[in-house]
Amino acid sequence: MHTVETVLLVLMLGALTGIAARYVRAIPLPLIQIAIGALIAWPQKGLHIAFDPELFMLLFIPPLLFADGWRIPKREFFALAKPILLLALVLVLFTVIGLGYLIHWMIPSMPLLVAFALAAVVSPTDAVAVSAITRNLGMPHKTMHMLEGESLLNDASGLVAVKFAVAAVLTGVFSWSNVAKDFMWMALGGLGVGAAMGWGFSYARDTITRRVGDVAATQMVLLLVLLPFASYIVGEKIGVSGILAAVAAGIATNFADLDRSNFISERLQTEGTWSMVESAFNGAIFLLLGLQLPSIMGTTILHSGHEWWALLGYVAAISFALLFVRWLWITVGVQRALRKAHQEGKMAEAPSKLLNLATTMAGIRGAVTLAAALSIPVALSDGTPFPERDLLIFLATGVILFTLVLGAISLPLILRSMPPHEDTETQQEERFARTAACKAAIVSLTMTEEDLQQHDEQWVAQYQEVVGRITQEYRNRIHLLDDTGIANSTEAQRDTPEMVHERRHRYVKEMELRLHCIQVERDTLYAERQAHRINDETLRGMVSELDMSEVSLRKRLAVSRKAAGIPATDAEH
Repeated sequence: MHTVETVLLVLMLGALTGIAARYVRAIPLPLIQIAIGALIAWPQKGLHIAFDPELFMLLFIPPLLFADGWRIPKREFFALAKPILLLALVLVLFTVIGLGYLIHWMIPSMPLLVAFALAAVVSPTDAVAVSAITRNLGMPHKTMHMLEGESLLNDASGLVAVKFAVAAVLTGVFSWSNVAKDFMWMALGGLGVGAAMGWGFSYARDTITRRVGDVAATQMVLLLVLLPFASYIVGEKIGVSGILAAVAAGIATNFADLDRSNFISERLQTEGTWSMVESAFNGAIFLLLGLQLPSIMGTTILHSGHEWWALLGYVAAISFALLFVRWLWITVGVQRALRKAHQEGKMAEAPSKLLNLATTMAGIRGAVTLAAALSIPVALSDGTPFPERDLLIFLATGVILFTLVLGAISLPLILRSMPPHEDTETQQEERFARTAACKAAIVSLTMTEEDLQQHDEQWVAQYQEVVGRITQEYRNRIHLLDDTGIANSTEAQRDTPEMVHERRHRYVKEMELRLHCIQVERDTLYAERQAHRINDETLRGMVSELDMSEVSLRKRLAVSRKAAGIPATDAEH
C-alpha cells in the first residue's frame, strides 16, 4: 500500500475510533486504537508499515509537545512548580539509573547502556491517556494539572535522556561529568531557542495582524502549526534540544496570546486546528503502535532467545518497578511539597494515601514512549545492528499496554473510593469573572456630561433607550448569576434551600429554552438559504454568530446543571 494511502487510512481510523469511544466509555480510547491497529495488521497480508526513526520523531513529537506547552494552565503550572519538577526531573533521573541497573540485572544480554536507554524510553508519562481514563470520575483538578505539568516536562527530560543513552551506545563512551555539561547546554539552549522563536513569531504576528486585522487569521494559524517543527529543526541544527525548543515555543506563544483578545477569528481557528492536530496525532501514534504490535511480538518472541512467558515476566517486572519507584518518590520526596502547596492554598486536596496511590497509578506510559522506542536507530555507526533493539521496543510496548490496562482498571476504583471532590474554587472564579464582566459592560455604557453636550436631545434619548435595554439585559444576567449562587448575594443567603433549588432549576430551563431558540434561528437561516433568499456568505456570518453564542450558553448551562444537581447530557461530557 502506498504511503499516502496508509496515512489517510490511519487518520480515518483515528477519527472513527474517537467516535466509537463516545459509545464504548468503559474502554479507554488508546486501548481501542491499539486493538484496531493490531487487528488490521495481524494477518500475513495485513497492513505493515516500515518506520524511519528520525522522520517519526520529527513528525509526531514537536506538535504534541508544543500543544501541551501551549494549552497547560500557566498559573497552576508555576504554582505547583516544585512538585512538578520533583516528579518530572528528579524522578526521571532516579528511574533511568535505578531501572537501568534492574533491567541489566534481569536481562544480562542487554548491555547496561541499552538498559539505560530503555529506562529513559519508559520514563515519560502520558497525561492524555490518564485524562481519557479518569474523565467524569472525579480526579481532583489540581492533581490533574500537576500530572499535565509532569507529563510536559518529563516528555522532554525523558527524550533528552534517551538521546544521551543512544549516543553513548553509538560511541561507546559515557561520562557522567560530560553528560551533565552537555545536558545543561542542550536544555538551556533548547529552552532559549524555543522561547526566542516563540516570542519572535508572536512579535511578527502582532506587527502584521494589528495592521491588516483578522483577515490574515488563516495564514497565521498555518504558520503557528509550522512553528513547532521549525523550533525543533533549528534546535537540532545548532546542537541543542529540539524537543525542549518545541515546548518553550508553545509556552512563549501562549503568553503572547494573552494580549490578543480582539482577534476572535484567529482564536477560534487556532483552537479548532490544534484540537484536530492533537486528536489526529495522538490517535495515529496509538494506531501505529497497534500496527507494529504483531511484528514486534512475532520478531521478538522468535529471535530474542527468550521464552514468551519470560518476556511477559520482564514486562510485568519493569512496569511494577516503575510504579513502585513512582509511589516511593511521591510518598518520600514529593509529599512535603504537596502538603506545603495545600497549606498555601495552591492545591485544594490534601495529600492522602489514596491520592498518592491515584497519582502513582496515573503514571501511564503512552504516545511519547512509543515514539521514543521507535526512534531508536536500527544500526550503529559501523553498520552493525543496534544491540537488542527489537527486545527494547517489545518491552517498551509491553509497558505501555500493561500500564494502560492496569490504570484503566485501578484508577476508577481508587477515585470512587476517595471522598467526593468539587472544584468550587474554579467555579467561584468563573462566577466572579462573569459578574465582573457584566458590571464593567454596564459602567462602560455611561456617558459623561461632555459626551451629552456633543449631541442633540433626540440622539441622547435614542441612546438612553438603547442603553436602558442593554443595561437591563446585563442586570438580568447578574441576577441569574446570583440565583445560581454565583454572587453569594444577601438575598440568596436568606433564601431557603428549596427556593434556591427551584430557582436553579428555573434558570436551567431558561438556558435550555435559549438554546432551543438559537437552534430554531439556525434552522431558519438554513431554510432561508435553501430558498435562495440569502447567499452563502451571509449564512456563514450569521451562523458563526449563533455558534459563538451557543458555545457560551452551553458552558453556562453545564455550570448551572452542576449547581442544580442535574446530570449532564452526553453533549456536555
